Amino acid sequence: MNSISNIRAITKRELGGYFSSPVAYVFIVIFLLLTGFFTFMAGGFFERGQASLENSFFVWHPWLYLFLVPAAGMRLWAEERRVGTLELLLTLPITTWQAIAGKFLASWLFLLLALVLTFPVVITVNFLGSPDNGVIFAAYVGSFLMAGAYLAIACMTSAMTRNQVVSFIVSFVICLLLVLCGFPPVTNLLTRWDIPWLVNTVAAFSVITHFEYFTKGVVDSRDVIFFLSVIGFSLFTTGVIIRSHRAG
Repeated sequence: MNSISNIRAITKRELGGYFSSPVAYVFIVIFLLLTGFFTFMAGGFFERGQASLENSFFVWHPWLYLFLVPAAGMRLWAEERRVGTLELLLTLPITTWQAIAGKFLASWLFLLLALVLTFPVVITVNFLGSPDNGVIFAAYVGSFLMAGAYLAIACMTSAMTRNQVVSFIVSFVICLLLVLCGFPPVTNLLTRWDIPWLVNTVAAFSVITHFEYFTKGVVDSRDVIFFLSVIGFSLFTTGVIIRSHRAG
C-alpha cells in the first residue's frame, strides 16, 4: 500500500509539473491542430465519403507520435539531472521503480488526455455516418498503447543524458526504426530478397504492423503483449541506468 501511495504522489507531482507551465497546453494545442489537419486535409476525410477513421485519422498516429511523444518525455529524467534534483529524488524514501513508475504514469496520463481531447473527430464521423464505434474504440486503445511504447523509449533515453535535445533525437531515431520496420517500402524491399523469415521477423518488431490490427477492430493479445513488452523492456533499462547514476 505504501508503494502505491508513493507512486501516486510522484504521479501527482509530475502531472502538476506539466500544467504549471505553458508547455502542456502548447503540446495539446499542437497535437489537436496536427491531428485535425492530417485528418481533414491530408487524410481526405470528406473526399473519402466513408464513415471510418482508419485511413484518415489513425493512420497518421505512428508518425505524429514520432515527434510529439519524445518531446513530451525528453524532460522526465534529463531535467532532473540538469537541475541536480535527481540525487535528491533518489534519497527520498522511495524505490527507483516507484520513481520510474510514477513519472511514466504521469506522462502516459498526460498523453491520454491529449488523445481523449480528439473526441470531436469521433462526434463528427458519427454525425455524418454510422461508423463501427467498437472499431474506433479498439483503435484508440492501440493508439494509447503505442504512445506508451514511444514514451517508455523516451523515458529510457532521457535517463541516459541530461541534455533534453539529445534525449529527443535518440528516442526519435529509435521510434523511427520501429516504424520503418513495417513501412511498406521497407517490407517490399525485403520481399525482393525472397527471405520470408527475415520479412516476418523485421515486421514483427514494427509498431505499424501491430497497430494496424487495432485500427481494424482486432484486439489481439499478441499485439497488446508487443507494446507492453516494449514498455517493460524500456522501463527496465531505465531502472538499470538510474541505478548506475545512484551507484556513481
